[in-house]
Amino acid sequence: MTKTREPLAILKSLVALLLIIFTLWAAQWQYHRGVDRHERNTLIAKQSIMAAIDLPNTIEDPSQLEWRKIRTTGRFTPDKQILLRNRYFEGQYGYEVLTLFTNVQGKIFWVDRGWVKAGADATTAPITPLIPAEQVDIVGRFRLGTSLPSGTFFALPGGGKSGITAEINARSRENTENFYLDLLDGSSPTLTPAVSAQLPELSDGPHMAYALQWIFFGGLVVYGRILIRRTR
Repeated sequence: MTKTREPLAILKSLVALLLIIFTLWAAQWQYHRGVDRHERNTLIAKQSIMAAIDLPNTIEDPSQLEWRKIRTTGRFTPDKQILLRNRYFEGQYGYEVLTLFTNVQGKIFWVDRGWVKAGADATTAPITPLIPAEQVDIVGRFRLGTSLPSGTFFALPGGGKSGITAEINARSRENTENFYLDLLDGSSPTLTPAVSAQLPELSDGPHMAYALQWIFFGGLVVYGRILIRRTR
């Protein structure tokens, strides 16, 4: 009888060990997610309140400028505009308006001109802010092209689906920089968005609590295995 129980006891211990390893791995994963999110929130909070700077002619590392306020001068291209679906403001459905911009240094990039309310129905285009025809100065928040909000794009004129910046460029036959700007204000009053693109919520989330929870689960496995052995 003892010989029969020994392999079973070994199997139970092995299962318990695997569960403990898994809970420790999950705790570590949640911990690192929490650390990464905290570091990103700290970066956003720090960069977003710094004084505006001129857009550099040469940008060696765009990630160093992310969330900074940037000044530049140039012109919008009215016929190069994209509406980003599924954006909400105070519970209302709408779009974010992206318009192509060329600055005086010749850099071409997209500018998020803020949120607009959707039309009366799916076939009615929303009313977008007027685009100045003249050269303008703008101030916007620097964003990486890879961080463009995910969603389905509706391009004007016409329609259709697209993806991130590279896919937008393929559709519009443009070759833009690998960044875009969230417009904040400009030299013309019409440039100030009624609802500008919002900063993400600066919350560290529940990752640290989840990490402690997984450690607690691992402790339960240890306690359960000891309890079973004592019961025997």
